[in-house]
Amino acid sequence: LLAFKWEMISDGRKFERAVNYALIRIIPPEGVKVNDKKRPFIIVDPRAGHGPGIGGFKKDSEVGVALQFGHPVYFVIFFPVPEPGQTILDVSAAEAKFLETVVKLHPNSPKPTIYGNCQGGWASMLIAGWSGGEGENPMRYSGGLLGGSWMSLLASDMGNGKFDGAYLVENFENLNPANTYWNKYYNVWKNIDTERERFLEFEKWWGGYFLMNEEEIHWIVDNLFIGNKLARGEVKAAPGTYVDLKAIRSPIVIFSSKGDNITPPQQAINWIADVYSSTAEIKANGQVIVGLVQEDVGHLGIFVSGKVAQKEHTEMIEALDYIEMLRPGLYVMELEETSGKGKDKYLSSFREVRLELGAKGRKALRGRRRGVGLERKGLFALWSAHRQELGQ
Repeated sequence: LLAFKWEMISDGRKFERAVNYALIRIIPPEGVKVNDKKRPFIIVDPRAGHGPGIGGFKKDSEVGVALQFGHPVYFVIFFPVPEPGQTILDVSAAEAKFLETVVKLHPNSPKPTIYGNCQGGWASMLIAGWSGGEGENPMRYSGGLLGGSWMSLLASDMGNGKFDGAYLVENFENLNPANTYWNKYYNVWKNIDTERERFLEFEKWWGGYFLMNEEEIHWIVDNLFIGNKLARGEVKAAPGTYVDLKAIRSPIVIFSSKGDNITPPQQAINWIADVYSSTAEIKANGQVIVGLVQEDVGHLGIFVSGKVAQKEHTEMIEALDYIEMLRPGLYVMELEETSGKGKDKYLSSFREVRLELGAKGRKALRGRRRGVGLERKGLFALWSAHRQELGQ
């Protein structure tokens, strides 16, 4: 789906712990010059039922903007079928190798910037770190009513140990049935002279055929969606070691949108309060965290929209060197439109904010989550017992 030519750099299927991931280098289009001494960009697309490439399927995209600024660009792709026994931690280890490869290829450049889209975002944090309004974000409601490991385990059993990514795409579709069954087709026929290519390219990606191993989807559900173990520092990386997000030393930039009903700003940002108890703790740890909130674009628009690429992504890339010079703390990135054109159309500023969550509130929050976890653990135990009976 990538709109750019590329070359293979590293194939994870050949690793000792084989995974269906690979690292490719984007070949700059004619007329675009890349400076190998500039900070390289690594874009990790979401493996959430779709195929890779959406972060660079047109000129105005994350790939396109980074190339326009002269940065070397790499892309982490993946193949439809996972390798036998592949786990999320295997993927994390492979992505770490990809990162090391890029660093070796650019010894005179600043550290690479990783663009993690959707699922690719928290997957990238695994490498680095080795709640909302009524009626909004409907995924939360289905999560509460249908959540737990048992559904993903049942689906994997039905797939003979493979979890079909179509189930995840179906979840996306169910978030907005009006768009799924009416709006997107209406817009095609309404603008038939201009929408044909865009619609077909998007549907090619949207309806792709990609699988996960049972171990992978089970890990995701248990460690992220139910237990929130990544933010709590409870994810085991290896025997006796745990992933600690406080170990991240690079600046973290969080880009979210109020129009995103899949990863709304609350979900994208609230993990900070799970990891840090106060602003003082963030500063003491030497961490810089920057949040940028868009007003209305949907989930896919964050990494697909041409307007977002020209504004937010452009400004983030321009500001990276400045962000690295910020003192430790929590910041909001604000964009103000000016009378300029092109790169000078917007003025970026950084406003320091405080993480306000008292001890009483944190204790209540943890207690509520523990209760939910125990209830879901009971459902998991029931399904596990049933699986054993079926096996016997």
